[in-house]
Amino acid sequence: MSRIAYVNGLYVPHRDAGIHVEDRGFQFADGVYEVCEVRGGKLIDARRHLDRLDRSLSELGIRPPMSRAALLVVLRETVRRNLVRDGLVYLQVTRGIARRDHAFPAASTPPSVVVTARAMDFAAMDATAAAGVSVITVPDNRWERVDIKSVGLLPNVLAKQQAKEAGAREAWFVDEAGNITEGSSTNAWIVSAEGALVTRQADMGILRGITRTVLMEVAEAEGLAIEERPFSRAEALRAREAFISSATGVALPVIRIDGHKVGDGTVGPVARRLRARFHDFTEVGS
Repeated sequence: MSRIAYVNGLYVPHRDAGIHVEDRGFQFADGVYEVCEVRGGKLIDARRHLDRLDRSLSELGIRPPMSRAALLVVLRETVRRNLVRDGLVYLQVTRGIARRDHAFPAASTPPSVVVTARAMDFAAMDATAAAGVSVITVPDNRWERVDIKSVGLLPNVLAKQQAKEAGAREAWFVDEAGNITEGSSTNAWIVSAEGALVTRQADMGILRGITRTVLMEVAEAEGLAIEERPFSRAEALRAREAFISSATGVALPVIRIDGHKVGDGTVGPVARRLRARFHDFTEVGS
């Protein structure tokens, strides 16, 4: 069966899906996106993702393309038409199609909506988590509003490619103060030498990951001390554990940073436990 995409009101074969040449997402990266996990054919944490979508749209002054109820129908239908049991659904909303001009088009311009879905091998991801991953560090050269889930991701793309070429899973951005902000497509965490779970505070310097939010709830239930604050590369290298979080990877233990072992160089108990209990705290849709 061929994949199906939703594009501006139509469900079309994936190979034929396209947007207008003057869509502002293509011309200016003038849009936002969300990626939602699918388990057993059901959306995971859809409410939280759509809450964040609303915030991103509001911050950029893009009007919602449809009601939340209608958007949920589109997401579920795209998952259904692609026969996805376990995987992800991707949603992108742009400011729409208009003559190329930096200023916003007329307020009546309808936003563009694209939704795709695909299966994922979660067993393979579990194997990756069991082995642990490595990260490298790179200077943070992004714009200051990375709290908005914008499709403008060129610095992230370059950082991810740099990590790939170094044989690493992820790149951690380091700000001018020498502190790690987050990964190119993940949030960054450590278990400090003192045993506290540490991650950067969710200000404008990082994206408030939905998985990050749920992991906070898991950590609280597990009785872990949590510190939302900056941490440096040096502190990360002294940490007992480190891991990255995302919708697709949940919590992936980091066992090497820039080639240096984290802790004893093996997957630690905190990351393993948070990953194991994650889906006990997610919201499962219909």
